[in-house]
Amino acid sequence: ITLEQAKDVMAGAEAEAERNNWPVVIAIVDTGGNLVMLQRLDNAQFGSVEVARQKAWSAAAFRRPTKVFQEAIAGGGANLRLLRLEGASPLEGGIPLVVDGQIIGAIGVSGVTSEQDAQIAQAGADNLTK
Repeated sequence: ITLEQAKDVMAGAEAEAERNNWPVVIAIVDTGGNLVMLQRLDNAQFGSVEVARQKAWSAAAFRRPTKVFQEAIAGGGANLRLLRLEGASPLEGGIPLVVDGQIIGAIGVSGVTSEQDAQIAQAGADNLTK
């Protein structure tokens, strides 16, 4: 992911968060899980800094939205062993960033409900293609 692409993603995510008055942290990583950009919006809890980074890292490392892990664990049973999968965030709000069918990084959002975090992350991802 280039810095310009990360800025586009961040702008889309930040706009969605501000439109809803949601105080969140937004993290963007490259394909290696390295932090490219992070913003902590006003009044966002500082605990969300690491959670957002972990969601982004997980989405990049496992090449899937973190919602997949959340839903699997919610199913219980044998899926609970996913809790032992190092680095797999079981919280919705991490989404891979894809350009021309290739993952170029990921976005992670934390600070409100997991569903709202995902809404913000998706707005960021959608802004990448504009």
